[in-house]
Amino acid sequence: MARGSQQQDDLLMGDDITAAFLSEDEAVEEPAAAAATEDQWDEDEPVAGQLAVDVYETKEKLVVKGRVAGVNKSELDVSISDNTLTVRGTLSAGNEDNVENYFLQECYWGEFSRSIVLPVPVKEDEIEALLKDGVLTISFAKQKQDTIKKIQVL
Repeated sequence: MARGSQQQDDLLMGDDITAAFLSEDEAVEEPAAAAATEDQWDEDEPVAGQLAVDVYETKEKLVVKGRVAGVNKSELDVSISDNTLTVRGTLSAGNEDNVENYFLQECYWGEFSRSIVLPVPVKEDEIEALLKDGVLTISFAKQKQDTIKKIQVL
């Protein structure tokens, strides 16, 4: 029993941990700082979501895949510039004018975008984009890497 009591004495409680790592001024100001951060967030202003993607390569291609279920092809904007791929679109929830109250709302609806610097050089004129079963697959032909060139230092 004495051993269990000793272990409890060695453990710091939450307030003790805060006191050990923060000065008294920081510990007092922390709730005020959190409140200031909350005040800066404008809930009425829409925030664009970020498209989750997988990026991988095969011997000949670089492939980017993202789930865009519910997005029409005409609502997707896919572009490339300076080896950076950008995908934009809008997820529409449909007409929900008669909704009185949400009990749970986990799905993201609205604008999304994602820009990715491609990890390998690609041929920008050999790109294929396919939307099938809610998955956007963008395939790039990889540029062949030249062998290492020795540079003479003058």
